[in-house]
Amino acid sequence: MSSLEQLGFSFQPQRRIFTVRDLVSTVRTALEREYTDIWLGGEISNYRPADSGHLYFTLKDGDAQLRVVMFRMQARLLRFRPDNGMEIVARGRITVYESRGELQLIAEYLEPKGAGALQIAFEQLKAKLAAEGLFDQTRKKPIPKLPQCIGVVTSPRGAAIHDILNVLRRRHASARLLIYPAQVQGDTAASEVAAAIRYLNKSRKVDVIVIARGGGSLEDLAAFNDEALARVIAASELPVISAIGHETDFTIADFVADLRAPTPSAAAEIVISARQQLEEDIGSLARRLEHGIRYRLMLKRQRFQELGEHRAVMRMTDAVRRRAQRLDEFSGRLLASQRDLLQRYRRRLELAAIRVRHHDLRRQFQSMQKNLHSIYSQLPRAIRAVLFSRRARWEQLAARLEGLSPLSILERGYAVVFDPAGNLLSDAAKVSVGEELKVRLARGSLDARVLRTEIDHDG
Repeated sequence: MSSLEQLGFSFQPQRRIFTVRDLVSTVRTALEREYTDIWLGGEISNYRPADSGHLYFTLKDGDAQLRVVMFRMQARLLRFRPDNGMEIVARGRITVYESRGELQLIAEYLEPKGAGALQIAFEQLKAKLAAEGLFDQTRKKPIPKLPQCIGVVTSPRGAAIHDILNVLRRRHASARLLIYPAQVQGDTAASEVAAAIRYLNKSRKVDVIVIARGGGSLEDLAAFNDEALARVIAASELPVISAIGHETDFTIADFVADLRAPTPSAAAEIVISARQQLEEDIGSLARRLEHGIRYRLMLKRQRFQELGEHRAVMRMTDAVRRRAQRLDEFSGRLLASQRDLLQRYRRRLELAAIRVRHHDLRRQFQSMQKNLHSIYSQLPRAIRAVLFSRRARWEQLAARLEGLSPLSILERGYAVVFDPAGNLLSDAAKVSVGEELKVRLARGSLDARVLRTEIDHDG
């Protein structure tokens, strides 16, 4: 033993033995202190969403790979669904999973490479709902032709409601409007719009629902790409018109709604176009009625002219022509009456529109609705009454005309006899034996010769 050893010095190295738990814990602490907030890019593989809501997958880059976990609270904030083979960028912190001694990334945020998360979420949800048939035309409901009340779900402070009101004031001032205020942007927008649709379906106060919002970016319109809102729209018993953004903007709500309007103003135009179409149809029917009456009168005149070709018959048709002239007068009165009736109704509408401008919006809508009901209920009855009255008078005159017609007399077996000069013969003393006569029957004529004459001296 050397003198140094005798003094207590030892040259053998001291050993420190770690437990596995201590070593893993030490490494984990060092890693978490060094890599607290990093961005990591790679390709997703072994993607496995758990029933708990946590997401588990592996990020690959060539031969290297790293396990990643995203817990439920962060996963709920994702705007797209991760999938195997997708290139992403993850943000989080590095740690060690002690139970397996594996290096892993606890992700706080995921972002797809290339296309944005919102666009990928949009395409994924669109494909899912299309596969379920929510976009099929066969399930879409028709828009009512004359809605008594229009429900509008929008922000009362947005530009969309002002556009709709401007169109209705200009084109259909009597339209009733029920506005359900809702947020159209932000985290609560989708749930508020869905609640509005459920309320309007339950209350049955409106005939059609318009969801309206002005234009914006994909982030601004994200609320209308919500799956829950899309299913509420599809389940609505009332027809839904989607008027979201500009003409070039498309959302999931547009595809699932019964009708997409390119802008809120266009939605208002679509809703009231049915009323304008009805007014045009009434005008078209009135014109067809006028043309039909004129055509029937023309046919009767032609028939009268055919009956009056013979000179003897012409003298007997004067009374018929006078009655035909009265028919023309009745026809003119009927058309004038129709025009006056339509003009009175139009003036009543204009007068009502002027009056209701001095009242609040609700009273204005109620008054105009009553006037509109009254007009449309009276118009068909008035037209039918006038037509029935004129038709009965026309049939009466036609019957009298038929009774005065010489052909109807001939149908009963009588005949008209003309002398050789073509004059109507009414006295046997005006002909001689052997003369040839012309006999006109109901159908056709005969040539006859006088064999003998008998003169009634008593006559």
